[in-house]
Amino acid sequence: MIPEKLRHRLHTIIHEADTPSGKAFDLILLALIVISIIAVMLESVVSIRLEYGNILSVVEWIITIFFTLEYIGRLLSVRSPLKYACSFYGIIDLLATLPGYIDLFFPGWHFLLALRAIRLLRIFRILKLVHFVGAGNLLIVSLRKSRAKILVFVFTVLVLCIILGTIMYMVEGPESGFTNIPVSIYWTIVTLTTVGFGDITPVTPLGQFISSIIMIMGYGIIAVPTGIVTSEFIARKSPDTNTQSCPDCSTNDHKDGANFCYHCGKNLHK
Repeated sequence: MIPEKLRHRLHTIIHEADTPSGKAFDLILLALIVISIIAVMLESVVSIRLEYGNILSVVEWIITIFFTLEYIGRLLSVRSPLKYACSFYGIIDLLATLPGYIDLFFPGWHFLLALRAIRLLRIFRILKLVHFVGAGNLLIVSLRKSRAKILVFVFTVLVLCIILGTIMYMVEGPESGFTNIPVSIYWTIVTLTTVGFGDITPVTPLGQFISSIIMIMGYGIIAVPTGIVTSEFIARKSPDTNTQSCPDCSTNDHKDGANFCYHCGKNLHK
């Protein structure tokens, strides 16, 4: 165990993004992640690997060592290292560190280093977008509350696509590319969602008229689920949150001014 004062200092630097030192640490970390990902992508280009392979390898090992020290620091900065190691970010941190060492024993697995891209999620903390985390959680709640309405809407659209797809099969037929009802239904779905099939085009006047109706309907249908979720979203108020991370369970997104962790109930300031 390390001294409590040192542990608290490490926790402030590594886990908090609202402090100057924490922000600087995360910015450095993000820069190294981006450099590492660029190095991995460049190494996949044969001509670049042949000419600059040694330089890229040195850069990658410097970054790997930094990530190793960072992972150890994260474990030392919390009161329950095992909980952090088993958490989402703890697993991601481990996966971002291991590929460099795996490559020593299993050459060719080097491109697993691209897993570090997941760590770019921390950019939300750097750019203060953590203040939108409450809204993000609110969106999840709104989606959950709207799921019954959305399921009814999806079912209605599916029935509509089956009916319209069958009609297009009868109107156009195999001669126009509508070889069977499933293909016609697929064409209807991609047309209704304004994606466009490309390989199949109605040639009869009636088929073109129906497809025009489907495309126009698509713009209106897309707006329906948005309105359903929005109505639930605006009915709720998002709480103000910050990057305060619990030193016991590593849970973050606490409300401004909170003294205790909403997950484990421990004091956030000890």
